[in-house]
Amino acid sequence: MTERGLSIGEVSRATGVGEATLRAWEQRYGFPSPRREASGHRRYDPDDVERIARVLADRERGIALSVAVERARAEPPAVPSLYARLRARRPDLHPITMRKRHLLALSRAVEDESASRAEPALLAGSFQRERFYRASEARWRELSAGAGTCFVLADFGEPRRPPGGPIEVPVGRSHPLTREWGVICDAPGYSACLVGWEPPGRGPSADAERLFEVLLSVEPDVVRAAAETALEIAAPAAPELGAAVLERFGEPSAARTPGQLRLAAAITVRVLGALS
Repeated sequence: MTERGLSIGEVSRATGVGEATLRAWEQRYGFPSPRREASGHRRYDPDDVERIARVLADRERGIALSVAVERARAEPPAVPSLYARLRARRPDLHPITMRKRHLLALSRAVEDESASRAEPALLAGSFQRERFYRASEARWRELSAGAGTCFVLADFGEPRRPPGGPIEVPVGRSHPLTREWGVICDAPGYSACLVGWEPPGRGPSADAERLFEVLLSVEPDVVRAAAETALEIAAPAAPELGAAVLERFGEPSAARTPGQLRLAAAITVRVLGALS
């Protein structure tokens, strides 16, 4: 993204909505409403990405496009999407398409590498559905024991703070996060995040074969942006996270070092080991 905003190509890549469709929406509904440069090129605000993500979520729930557009236009994008926000802030991060079974192996590689470093990390996970988290709850209780601050997001019925486990933060069924998968580890000497978005209507229905568009980064600034977004989502239901995380965010994110390349290699080796 430049200081002037996002190009139509960047918005298309961030949302999965084709450029022709974005132009058609603009012509028919006046949405989104980009600024025009003297050259005629469109420039979008990062908030437009989140508004478009809201339209897609409403459409998936069966709401008519015209109604979904009006809802997105009338309401500020107060409910952030991890995936959309990272794509808006860093359009140079190119997603790869991955099946859920491979995404699970990659997630566990990121988690295990974090645990092996024994640093007091901020650790956050996004699971879409409560049942997906329950399948990994024992593992996340162990991860939580070694983390400084740990919370998980899914369609839980209510907030829970189980002893010895991560804080369970509910998100509504209409929240963009219910289409997203995420693992975020922000520690003094270790930073990694994995964020996946499940596009509607793509791929086979078998759970292990579901398709996600995935962003993976070990850049401290990218990881910090993901962590801040996850906290923004979690804070209303779990306000006690605020003090602990604000203290951490008062510190600069981990410096970029040659160790980032070794970190990426270590995660890759773990994934290959899991798939072999």
